[in-house]
Amino acid sequence: MGCPGALENLRRLSGGASQETWSFDLVPPGAPRLALILRRNVRSQFQNTPAATEFALLEAAQTGGVPVPTVRYLLDEGDGLGEGYVMERIEGETIARKILRDAPYAIARSRMTEQAGQILARIHSLDVSAIAGLPPCEAGVSPAARSLERQRMVIDRFGEPHPTFELALRWLEDEMPESPDHTLVHGDFRNGNFIVGPEGIRAVLDWELSHVGDPIEDLGWLCVRSWRFGVVDKAVGGFGRIEDLCAAYEAAGGRGANPERVRYWMVLGTLRWGVICQVQAFAHRSGMSRSVELAAIGRRVCETEWDLLDLIA
Repeated sequence: MGCPGALENLRRLSGGASQETWSFDLVPPGAPRLALILRRNVRSQFQNTPAATEFALLEAAQTGGVPVPTVRYLLDEGDGLGEGYVMERIEGETIARKILRDAPYAIARSRMTEQAGQILARIHSLDVSAIAGLPPCEAGVSPAARSLERQRMVIDRFGEPHPTFELALRWLEDEMPESPDHTLVHGDFRNGNFIVGPEGIRAVLDWELSHVGDPIEDLGWLCVRSWRFGVVDKAVGGFGRIEDLCAAYEAAGGRGANPERVRYWMVLGTLRWGVICQVQAFAHRSGMSRSVELAAIGRRVCETEWDLLDLIA
């Protein structure tokens, strides 16, 4: 990596279906210890955004006031580690079940809806026109229609009967909203991808699904039932109300947020998650990427079908 010093406390962190995450300390001679994280792509079939693009996005996000870890180093071929980058390690909790239930995060839970709305407004205001490798959204193309086309293609490729997916696709086609604004979309903004302290959200992680599209997609994804981790009565990540999220987003400069538009993207996000579960299970079963985690995720397809029926009934 071209940085002298001793590596200490190297350990792999759990989680991550598409990337490995390693924690370590770098101790440069005569300089303060650095607490760092290595993010390394190991399953390229799930990687939507190149590591160099994600690195640039994190730099832009920090400049734009989005709470993210500071990126330190982009891996190159000479490092022999594949695609990835090194960033600072921020202390805090990422396990959603602890954030949603444990006493030390009671104040955080009361603040996270407003914080999420504010952070999303900042993300959607970022100018990313100069960042190479970011999946675009062509002028005149509906982001919702583009996403539906992708889901349809994957569903048809597997050829497995999923009547609920078919019902959801028809509902989404019939209810498709206009998307006047195309902005940066984080793509995986949810509980589980936040670092949280007692005061609230400290950092937003996992930018590998970022793209240009309808900004309300991020609000809807945050409200998908799977990301409430059992606290199903609070639609926003298990900690808040959709109306409060929309209000915080609009107050911070976001546009076009209302509960009906968020509901549409909740349905599309739930369908998308169901398809992702199907794809990840296939990756395990086919031997492309043997993983107990991927196999377990595949079992959640039926959960998304139940959620879809509940949403569109």
